[in-house]
Amino acid sequence: MEIPTKIPRFYADLEKYLEPNKVLVLYGPRRVGKTTLLNDYLAKTKFKYKLDSGEDIRVQEIMNSQSIATLKDYAAGYELIAIDEAQRISHIGRALKMLVDHVPNLRVIATGSSSFELAGQVGEPLTGRKTTLTLFPIAQLELHGTNTPYDLKESLPDRLVFGSYPDILETPTKDMKAKRLEELTHAYLFKDILELEQVKGSKVLLDLLRLLAFQVGSEVSLSELANQLSIDVKTVARYLDLFEKSFVVSNLRGFSRNLRKEVTQKSKYYFFDTGIRNAVVANFKGLEHRNDVGALWENFLVIERLKKRTYQDIFANQYFWRTWEQQEIDLVEERGGKLFGYEFTWSGKSAKAPSAWVETYPEATFEIVSRENHLSFII
Repeated sequence: MEIPTKIPRFYADLEKYLEPNKVLVLYGPRRVGKTTLLNDYLAKTKFKYKLDSGEDIRVQEIMNSQSIATLKDYAAGYELIAIDEAQRISHIGRALKMLVDHVPNLRVIATGSSSFELAGQVGEPLTGRKTTLTLFPIAQLELHGTNTPYDLKESLPDRLVFGSYPDILETPTKDMKAKRLEELTHAYLFKDILELEQVKGSKVLLDLLRLLAFQVGSEVSLSELANQLSIDVKTVARYLDLFEKSFVVSNLRGFSRNLRKEVTQKSKYYFFDTGIRNAVVANFKGLEHRNDVGALWENFLVIERLKKRTYQDIFANQYFWRTWEQQEIDLVEERGGKLFGYEFTWSGKSAKAPSAWVETYPEATFEIVSRENHLSFII
């Protein structure tokens, strides 16, 4: 499989998301290509633009001035203002609101990592004045544009072990991929979380992540995690919430229509990138030398499906399903008033829908997702 020098991104044409007197927020984990995407767009835009960084002290002072006159002067003569790393500016939401409210026909793009939302910077001030796009590590549907289905299937072992961050895809050797993933994990993974005052150190965060990494695909008990880490359950819940908001993990809750036989109290957690998951447990062995291939496959499919739904505006609630009798389905989507069940198998073994699923939800569908047919599920 060839990885092009510049991987075409789903949101490559930012133009169609821009509106006069609105802010386009490009949001997502660190190192997924937000700045590259912004620069590529600006290189071809027809608008007269100004590009600044939220790390620039001068820009911080202007935005923090809360002065309409100062902000109007800053934007004078431009049709588009772009601010990269906008989360670095305190009260950026208020400043952007003043810009789009008081400068006619101005368009604004602001990129930010997860702390952009964690710190509550843009939510309330920009209500009704923003469009938010979430950029993930490279999706298979993005690679589909430049690779054949055969190539994508052949690259599966690499994706399961090393993940899909742009830097990693463009790294030539497995040893270099592993090294860069270690650097990415330790240099960037906790950066947004540790910048929040209420989190003081990374050791307990990494310990918690390791526990989650070894339980991918399994239900997680907050009380068990708390006991293993010697911290209270409320702290575990808070850290898990921070991990979700920082795009480290995604939470899948149990589905139920209030039937006693269905398990709903616990959640499953999946990593937004399998390479990060493997870096957390320091295991980059090939699939033939691992005992967690099923968990990696399940993680990969849950997240790739999430990317597909996000990028293609497929609106659905997602769950797992399990009964106390151990009948289970890996992923359940609730969309358009219907239920769709998906069971993931790396080995390719066929399986029937669980009897309790068929009896309880006779109108629901059930599908096996394997290596042979998975591309139609995620592309």
